Amino acid sequence: MQFELDRRRPGQSRITTPRKETDTCTILSGVSNGLTLGTPIAVNVPNTDQRGGDYSEMSVAYRPSHADATYDFKYGVRAVQGGGRSSARETIGRVAAGAVAKKVLQKISGTEVLAFVSRVHGVELPDGAVDFDKLTLEQVESNIVRCPDPIVAEKMIEAIDKVRVKGDSVGGVVTCIARNVPRGLGSPVFDKLEAELAKALMSLPATKGFEVGSGFSGTLLTGSEHNDEFFVDEDGSVRTRTNRSGGIQGGISNGETIVLRVAFKPTSTITKSQKTVTRDKQETELRARGRHDPCVVPRAVPMVEAMVALVLVDHLLQQYAQCQLFPVDPILQAAPVTKESEPTPV
Repeated sequence: MQFELDRRRPGQSRITTPRKETDTCTILSGVSNGLTLGTPIAVNVPNTDQRGGDYSEMSVAYRPSHADATYDFKYGVRAVQGGGRSSARETIGRVAAGAVAKKVLQKISGTEVLAFVSRVHGVELPDGAVDFDKLTLEQVESNIVRCPDPIVAEKMIEAIDKVRVKGDSVGGVVTCIARNVPRGLGSPVFDKLEAELAKALMSLPATKGFEVGSGFSGTLLTGSEHNDEFFVDEDGSVRTRTNRSGGIQGGISNGETIVLRVAFKPTSTITKSQKTVTRDKQETELRARGRHDPCVVPRAVPMVEAMVALVLVDHLLQQYAQCQLFPVDPILQAAPVTKESEPTPV
């Protein structure tokens, strides 16, 4: 859990917020001697580096494209200092819970969840640049932007540095893969696996887009080009030769690697002067103070992993509860029957 929180914490490098937080977690309940007890796990992570005065201007004027205005429109009140529920600080709980979910997935099904930065502003990893079967955490964590390609990573860092010194920000894309996902997770209609993943990931701060498999680029293909053809592998399992479906078909996992992408907008709070209005509807200009990320995507990587892990473990538990009561046709799970193995009629 502490390892995952360390990946998320602020102040990691010059391309993240300079706010210094250790994000040290203390487990209060639900764990003994390193093992879960089956009771609720409570975790405490204190904030130690707050500067409430940085938000004085923002108490009067709305930050453009921030939740300041919509929270006021809906509730008539908002947490000025830090942004309240719209602050990325709330993702600490998600990442802590995601660490537990990852452990469960690994133990029960051998499932691995791994994310990386695939785009920053105009700098993008080319298609096919990353081998999803061989990608490792060490590759992702080898640089401050969390891009597994070192050459592309340097260009991404340059893009962030370029806007950082101007008091501006940029957005990007996080790609996430889940390997060794059991078949059958998800359901056919309202709780489709991709729908649950989309809801979870779009609940993260600053998200503006989601796609799975070929996503929007799949609209440029014909059906014959896009379809993932089936075959039987050497172990007798039904597989697909390609994975444009991203490991999900009909809302249900098919056993292939789940591949998804999440788009994050440029950070709303910037130090460049912007036109806005005050709470009493007076037009003004705002130059935000404080310590904010010039690009959120490097720190969003563990957040994305956490939400994917939480959705998968939920559906894994649902699968056990709903479907393990009924026998599955053995031919769908085992090697196909050959002429030599067919029983002799009597």
